[in-house]
Amino acid sequence: MDVFVEALIALSLVVSGIFGFVGSFGLIKLKTTMQRLHAPTKATTLGVGGVLIASMLYFGLIEGHLSFHELLITLFLFLTAPVTANFIAKTYMVRNVPPRELPDTGRDHGWAAYDEPPTKS
Repeated sequence: MDVFVEALIALSLVVSGIFGFVGSFGLIKLKTTMQRLHAPTKATTLGVGGVLIASMLYFGLIEGHLSFHELLITLFLFLTAPVTANFIAKTYMVRNVPPRELPDTGRDHGWAAYDEPPTKS
């Protein structure tokens, strides 16, 4: 049983290391802000989450006591990363994309990042 648990923990650490590497590499190699936004919010978040899951498995199955700190950190990370990415994307849109270049929303109001509906010119 211990060998299976250790193999599961090692597999989780290796997979999370791969995700972390891919996310960090994407952050360096991608050119625009909107492309760079996906690397840390997707791959690196999964990498850190995998390390935390491996830590929970280790303390729960090998040490024999549950640690809720890792669970809370994982939940906090998975809840805050998308919100942060949304704020960064909206800030980028407001600073770099004129409202006339945005597609029509199909509603009476425009994009939420702008104060008024876009006017088509």
